[in-house]
Amino acid sequence: MMKRVKANDPVAMTQMGSRCYHKGNYDDAFEYWTKAAELGDTGAHYEIGVMYRDGEGVEKDAKKTVYHLEKAAIGGHHLARFNLGCIAGEMGHNETAVQHLIIAAKLGHEESMKGLWKHYSVGNITKEDLDATLRANQAAIDAAKSEQRDAAECFQRNLRNKKEAEKLSKIIGQSQRS
Repeated sequence: MMKRVKANDPVAMTQMGSRCYHKGNYDDAFEYWTKAAELGDTGAHYEIGVMYRDGEGVEKDAKKTVYHLEKAAIGGHHLARFNLGCIAGEMGHNETAVQHLIIAAKLGHEESMKGLWKHYSVGNITKEDLDATLRANQAAIDAAKSEQRDAAECFQRNLRNKKEAEKLSKIIGQSQRS
């Protein structure tokens, strides 16, 4: 992977940033993601936005959060779009929130549909727009289905379960020694 990073491959830089982040090395993660974002990687912009939102490795900064989430959303990043919808909703900008959530839902993001149902219940979106978005959401989900994707999701789920079991085992072992 370092060969690809040295060749300025933004995808490799984003992956390297994720590795660093998951090891708790926020400084290096930020550095890799910044380089990848400068090369136009939407995933890197999203990750930087989340770092600024959460204040992990950097000071919280709402303007920088929105800036990076907007860059990622413009590039088609559904989680960035969803987060922008949440931020707009928290600020009381319901029309903007609904627009972001509609776009994210049409990209297949199911959590955005839940947000739209809440907006529907208070009158921020019409039944017709909600129905059309629901159909587009389902079409996007159906289009993304494949045996390989299902197998990958199963693998990830099993990996998470294994890691959780290992953590639980360590906790139980520590409490028994105490």
